[in-house]
Amino acid sequence: MKPLESGSGPKPTESTEASESSERSNFIRDIIIADIQAGKHGGRVQTRFPPEPNGYLHIGHAKAICLDFGLAAEFGGKCNLRFDDTNPSKEETEYVEAIMEDVRWLGFEWDGLFYASDYFGQLYEWAVQLIRADKAYVCDLSADEIRQYRGTLTEPGRESPYRYRSIEENLDLFERMKKGEFPDGSRTLRAKIDMSSPNLNLRDPVMYRILHMHHHRTGDAWCIYPMYDYAHGQSDSLERVTHSICTLEFDNNRPLYDWFIEQLCIFPSRQYEFDRLSITYTLLSKRKLLRLVQEGHVTGWDDPRMPTLSGMRRRGYTPEAIRNFCANIGVSRTNGITQLSHLEYFLREDLNRSAARVMGVLRPLRVVIDNYPDDLVEEMEAINNPEDESAGTRRVPFSKVLYIEREDFREDPPKQFFRLAPGREVRLRYGYLITCRSVVKDKDGNIVELHCTYDPATRGGNTPDGRKVKSTIHWVSAAHAVDAEVRLYDNLFTREDPDEVEEGQDFTANLNPNSLEALTRCKVEPGLRDAVAGARYQFERMGYFCVDADSSPGRPVFNRTIGLRDTWAKIEQRGKK
Repeated sequence: MKPLESGSGPKPTESTEASESSERSNFIRDIIIADIQAGKHGGRVQTRFPPEPNGYLHIGHAKAICLDFGLAAEFGGKCNLRFDDTNPSKEETEYVEAIMEDVRWLGFEWDGLFYASDYFGQLYEWAVQLIRADKAYVCDLSADEIRQYRGTLTEPGRESPYRYRSIEENLDLFERMKKGEFPDGSRTLRAKIDMSSPNLNLRDPVMYRILHMHHHRTGDAWCIYPMYDYAHGQSDSLERVTHSICTLEFDNNRPLYDWFIEQLCIFPSRQYEFDRLSITYTLLSKRKLLRLVQEGHVTGWDDPRMPTLSGMRRRGYTPEAIRNFCANIGVSRTNGITQLSHLEYFLREDLNRSAARVMGVLRPLRVVIDNYPDDLVEEMEAINNPEDESAGTRRVPFSKVLYIEREDFREDPPKQFFRLAPGREVRLRYGYLITCRSVVKDKDGNIVELHCTYDPATRGGNTPDGRKVKSTIHWVSAAHAVDAEVRLYDNLFTREDPDEVEEGQDFTANLNPNSLEALTRCKVEPGLRDAVAGARYQFERMGYFCVDADSSPGRPVFNRTIGLRDTWAKIEQRGKK
């Protein structure tokens, strides 16, 4: 089991000291330290990560994964992966396999692999035990009637007319439920607690419902399935979990969690709740994410615009960046909103250290260097990663005809634009200084080609006479360029809170129609011809990109992971306002 890594740096708005202080104040860590010092559970630490296999994991789950696995590792304990597979109507083996892949990709390995369905037999026996103790009964109310009888936060509930069935009748009915004698929804098994409790979760909660449906692991062996609130605590107890960590929405469920354990006199697992992760411009509801997939708003669970771990992996996120982000945001008892830029900070920080530098032109403009020899091809030495000397250098071909970025030329340059323009000299990265002499346009007046001259004395960007050049631009040799597709991704939603909608609308009204732009005529340097899917690069001056699985031999496809900060783009944008 790999440990949780500490943040590689503070978030942009905090000092390092403040960030470290936040990490030290993790209240769950403090609880574990106190329990170990008190000798509780013999100083043993056992956690678990218990996802329901009804969808793919998202960035919100990453926080829980890092917490569950990280705390166990920090204190020499163990962490299990347990699938909460108690609802066969929504669960699939596909999701099980995807969850395991995501946990491992994030950098963790479980000590035990379990399923709630492993415990169906024991959970049934415990349910019978509660019936015999007159702590559970079979109820014939429908789901709607149960809600009506439950009452409200200000009004007590009403007791079910079936609450006082005899123990013998309840045992008989529950066994017949198990044998499949009754249709779906006709009966439930409910705990007998207190219909006047101020906590609605204690108002005779449902323990079992009838569901004649094939289960992805147990097949057709069962037609009654335990509810989450009944199965969860007992599953923890069976695995002797010492610290059951979940998000704050389960705070009101903890008394019920404790009630079942106390009534059954089993291992006393204890639940602790922490703040749920919420990020601007991001939805973290599996139900809503499933809608995006089913309705075709995205290409699948692994669409690079999705906040799923598989989507983020495909887009080019690194597990290190996500772990560092989770470590930095800390753990508290108060829900809040985290800015998307905070996550992006850690992504840029990690990619800056690890991504190889290459040159790619997304919107190519042809450049002919008139005084460069026609048949000459030089190899320019390029740095692979200035943050890592061990990455070394590579050779990039340079020739008479090049491609540069269309945005790097202005025929009538505005103030503060220092890139290429008529009569202006710029530096080609790793190459020479060139000066634009003329412009070629098509019949519609569009610029299609530039004619330039170069200074042979400036190879490598040197200026022997000391003259100053204000701008350096990237390029690709036309004769050696590899055709590529580049997919530019933006936020999937236009509002910080995607659920903030007008009356009569839902979250899909906030979908960003410009969240994807596919550029199919891009040019990249020849070393990227057979780039491997998943490889991450920094396209110099353009941003960070990841090779997509849609790539084919000689035709790579790149997903833009995140852009670089562009001073001129900001200046130009301000000028438009």
